[in-house]
Amino acid sequence: MSTFLGMPAAPPRSPYGTGNLRGDRTFPEAARHELRDEQLRRNLGRATRTIRAKRLHVTGELPDWEPLRDAGSAVKTDTMNRLPELLEELERNVTERGGTVHWARDGVEANEIVTRLIRETGSSDVIKVKSMATQEIGLNEHLEAVGITPYETDLAELIVQLADDRPSHILVPAIHRNRDEIRQIFLDRIPGVDPDLDNVPAHLAAAARAYLREKFMTTRVAVSGANFGIAETGTLAVVESEGNGRMCLTLPDTLITVMGIEKVLPRYQDLEVFLQLLPRSSTGERMNPYTSLWTGVTPGDGPQNFHLVLLDNGRTAALADTIGREALNCIRCSACLNVCPVYERAGGHAYGSTYPGPIGAVLTPQLAGMHAAKDDPNSSLPYASSLCGACFDACPVKIDIPSMLVELRHQHTERSGTTAEKLAMKAAAGVMSRTGLYTAAQKAAALGRVVGGRDATISRLPAPLSGWSDSRDTAAPPKRSFRSWLASAEGAETMRAAAEEGARHIAEETHDTEEGR
Repeated sequence: MSTFLGMPAAPPRSPYGTGNLRGDRTFPEAARHELRDEQLRRNLGRATRTIRAKRLHVTGELPDWEPLRDAGSAVKTDTMNRLPELLEELERNVTERGGTVHWARDGVEANEIVTRLIRETGSSDVIKVKSMATQEIGLNEHLEAVGITPYETDLAELIVQLADDRPSHILVPAIHRNRDEIRQIFLDRIPGVDPDLDNVPAHLAAAARAYLREKFMTTRVAVSGANFGIAETGTLAVVESEGNGRMCLTLPDTLITVMGIEKVLPRYQDLEVFLQLLPRSSTGERMNPYTSLWTGVTPGDGPQNFHLVLLDNGRTAALADTIGREALNCIRCSACLNVCPVYERAGGHAYGSTYPGPIGAVLTPQLAGMHAAKDDPNSSLPYASSLCGACFDACPVKIDIPSMLVELRHQHTERSGTTAEKLAMKAAAGVMSRTGLYTAAQKAAALGRVVGGRDATISRLPAPLSGWSDSRDTAAPPKRSFRSWLASAEGAETMRAAAEEGARHIAEETHDTEEGR
């Protein structure tokens, strides 16, 4: 007698239709719209150039920058290989130090957990320190729908929230806004703001500070993200630049942290590596202005109720993908966005996800899938890249984003069924595998010279090739093919002369070597 336990099922992706991991348009459609916004392109170009220059300066100062990248990559790879045991260790140490750990399979469950915890405090307001995990699951929208008001305290996140906008960058969510736009947003949306407010950055920051100070002092519940969670000690870490995080993490009575399960690190000592990699790669600084670490609950000091929500939401599915799991190594520094020519021109909104840019084009399909519905917008994300490799060079933990994009393109193609492209490739393979057909095709292609212009280019191809010629010229075929030239007397003579020249060079090098002895 035998017992059939069933076939193992693949881990679930983030549920379709929830959170902010899928746009309502494909990347080409969204990018076409964003490219028309000249102000957006100027804002993005100026900001990314500035951050790139700062990053290159501070990384160039370190003689061991490449070994640091190697160490970061090794630690993250080891973490992913041991993720289940490290998460259990983290839970055990957080619990032993007075915290409470909650496990959320997806964004829906995480939102319900956070909502319940807030309601148990009796509060209808909550302050937040920037957290991509809560953006991913749409926590703000969920809280507002049930009558709880979230207040973003990061300056850029506040700008986005006041404008009813969406973040467009991992590190600088309001990178698509300039000072004049921010000034107008503050005038329109901050109660009691000085009507004479100008666009001087210090004055804008002071207006936001005055608005947020009351929230810090009166709101008793805070929600945070976490840059790192240390399994060895149960310590959580948040790095930020403005001090708003320090206020959120120390003043309220209750602190709720939502952390993606991939953010765990094995040892406290590992922070030595990542607190050097992260600030240099993200803001171009040697050190974060504010690095906050907390471990459980300390009686009489800081929040007296600490809850850690460990979020899966497709991460286990990514972990099960032998190629895609590398995307979970990401430490959200945004270095890949700042060097990407596609992101710089299209902006973050074109990706339709909380995670834009090169890493978003990889991570979003891993978390939410590419084929959850017909014509899934996420299936276009792997093509949102020139595959130039700049993202790989900039990544502090050496994620091979270009190779992963190629693999995702392969997966998308395999799932696409019969397409015009597949039929064309099949026809081309049939021609190229038969010498007679290939020779005839070469001769036929020579007729293309008839439609070539004076510059020997074809500016317009017939459908279905018109998509190519709409954006680039095609070189007209040569007068004769390489094969026919090689078989001619001229070709044979040229090859003979080249062989003799090569033999002469070898003889000269051999003679010079013997003379040197």
